[in-house]
Amino acid sequence: MGNHNDHNHQHTHGDDSHMGKSADSMVGTNNKNEDVNSHNSHEHHHGDTVISNKPVSTESKADLDAHQNHSYEMKRMQNSNDHKNGHSVSDEHMEGHDSHGGNHHDHHAMMVADFRRRFFLSLILLAPILALSPMIQMFMGVDWRFGGDSYILLALSTILFIIGGKPFFVGAIDELRQKAPAMMTLIGLAISVSYVYSVVTVFTQVGSDFFWELASLISVMLLGHWIEMRSVLGASRALEELVKLMPETAHLVDENGEITDIAVADIRTGMILLVKPGEKIPIDGKVTEGRSTVNESMLTGESMPVEKSTNDEVVGGSINAEGALKFKVTRTGDDTFLSQVIKLVNEAQSSRSKTQRLADVAAKYLFYIAVIGGISTFTIWVLLGESISFAMERAVTVVIISCPHALGLATPLVTAVSTSIGAKNGLLIRNRSNFEMARKIDTVVFDKTGTLTMGEFGVTDIVPYGIDESHLLTLAYSVESQSEHPIAKSIVLEGQNRKVQMADVSEFQAIPGKGLSASIDGKIVLIVSPGYMNSEGIAYNQVDFERLTGEGKTTVFVIENDILVGMIALSDIIRDTAFDAIAELKAMQIEPIMLTGDNNRVAQKVGQELGISKIISEVLPHEKSLKIEQLVSENRMVAMTGDGINDAPALAKAHLGIAIGAGTDVAIETADIILVRSNPLDVVQIIKLSKATYSKMIQNLIWATGYNIIAMPIAAGVLIKYGVILSPAVGAVLMSLSTIIVSLNARLLKIAK
Repeated sequence: MGNHNDHNHQHTHGDDSHMGKSADSMVGTNNKNEDVNSHNSHEHHHGDTVISNKPVSTESKADLDAHQNHSYEMKRMQNSNDHKNGHSVSDEHMEGHDSHGGNHHDHHAMMVADFRRRFFLSLILLAPILALSPMIQMFMGVDWRFGGDSYILLALSTILFIIGGKPFFVGAIDELRQKAPAMMTLIGLAISVSYVYSVVTVFTQVGSDFFWELASLISVMLLGHWIEMRSVLGASRALEELVKLMPETAHLVDENGEITDIAVADIRTGMILLVKPGEKIPIDGKVTEGRSTVNESMLTGESMPVEKSTNDEVVGGSINAEGALKFKVTRTGDDTFLSQVIKLVNEAQSSRSKTQRLADVAAKYLFYIAVIGGISTFTIWVLLGESISFAMERAVTVVIISCPHALGLATPLVTAVSTSIGAKNGLLIRNRSNFEMARKIDTVVFDKTGTLTMGEFGVTDIVPYGIDESHLLTLAYSVESQSEHPIAKSIVLEGQNRKVQMADVSEFQAIPGKGLSASIDGKIVLIVSPGYMNSEGIAYNQVDFERLTGEGKTTVFVIENDILVGMIALSDIIRDTAFDAIAELKAMQIEPIMLTGDNNRVAQKVGQELGISKIISEVLPHEKSLKIEQLVSENRMVAMTGDGINDAPALAKAHLGIAIGAGTDVAIETADIILVRSNPLDVVQIIKLSKATYSKMIQNLIWATGYNIIAMPIAAGVLIKYGVILSPAVGAVLMSLSTIIVSLNARLLKIAK
């Protein structure tokens, strides 16, 4: 729609375009008033004019094995996109960027594949280890012992210890280097203690080995990490998608008027380029010849294509419609509008802070408890005169029990279930950390066009004068069916929906910059803009016209044999689900805000209908992210919902970025959540699912660690004088029970009504 401040929404283009000024402002021009005033005349033109002839990531193989904290690892990968100095949209850049994005995406895929491979190898080894374990045989009431079986058990366990344990050891080293022990350190401690102690028991024949505990612990932890990694999307490919918007070649017009194709990388400022109907504009420039409409919705988020003629700005990445245009290149490389958006997205994404997972917090404390508990247990029993073997067995049992299997599955299982529930409800979760923070959201910012509205013009009012409504629509439908203009398509769609019979049309022609003319049943029918009516001095009902334009609607006039027979008004249609979404957010004490580039009158009208009191309108594309920053600075927890390229930096700046699924690839790739159904009501579902997910995680962490509080002192032997001691076999039962409870509890997750 643009900043049409005359509010008549006429359709011939004036001196400058909204997009042109937006692009200017991106590179330093601050002439916003000129931009606003340049839209005082957008008349309805259908005529065709024919013109004669982030640096490559340096993660190592050790990083692949480490995976000490997945959210940290993904953030580190994401932040390695160091494009701080802007982006040249060229073939070289495209090739290089594909490499960067590919490496990050491939690295994440390699990590997932690595954990999957290690898990299945561990699972294969787990079965014979359990079968050969004397403790498991005793627990099952069988005797499968044979000569040399303990050495086979040792060999299998050693292989499993090395293959399955490697990622945890590397991760533990990284955690200890950062002086932040967490899950990897706790796992590394437990499996190391159980392995070393078990090796000693094999060669000394004193005590019971813990190979079964080692094998099951490694297998379960590998499974947990694999599940989690599959549910968490890696580094964003937003920059990659932005560059893909640009065509690879352009049509160069030389001094002799000859047209040759050149690579976009070879375009220089001052060149004259030709863009044909239906093609993407390859780079920023100013029109020198021709007239057409250009679809800038992917760049600006505005639904209405903008008329372009001589001296109007065009922007790379937008799509030319029905006419051919010649334009002079005004910006290349880092100075282009698209490059500036790329820079904003990159800076916003790299500024996000790392959040520490709840399980890591629990693991950190359990690590200290395990170390202190194990040493204390061993020391106390030795001081009490017990044998070294007895004291060591008690200490090892304490350390092993301190690392519950269920802790490794507590959050990954909830993650997997919530991801599945989200997908079934049309909510694709890309950033787990930000999704889990959605429970705290208190402000939801909506883009208007394409988010709260359909992003497509539709007929809203048919006002006949002296004829019936059906006949008026027949006239307009029949004439407009001969045109490819967006307004024409909307009127044609309305005629088709109402099953209007099309009349025979002859002598069709476009009135350049004004409208259409045709003959129907021997009568001359005109479909024209307000500009035509004013220039020809044709009187019309000002009350009706002002009412329609005051509602932010575009109006065209239908004239039959020099007699005004009616007006047809069109507007971007509000999504039905937007009304319920706003109402539910308010009921949840969450403030909805509209943030749009459209003019204030249109924005206020839509906001009034939806019940949104805070409207931020006439915002240039690069200003959206600044508005989000401002809201964040007010200590709000902000979610941003949008669909256009211009929304991408704002999506990245918000605590939670939500992309409408029908929007651009760039907005989708920048967002944390994607709404597949393009339904604003799903924003409410996201927040509800986030709250339910967090609640389940807390419950699971309590279940996963709760039994340790009781089991560890008993394992240490505090009740031994009462004849109560926790044997490893009983510990195994408790461990299994805790894991089952955690699994079942995760399955009970659902979105609250």
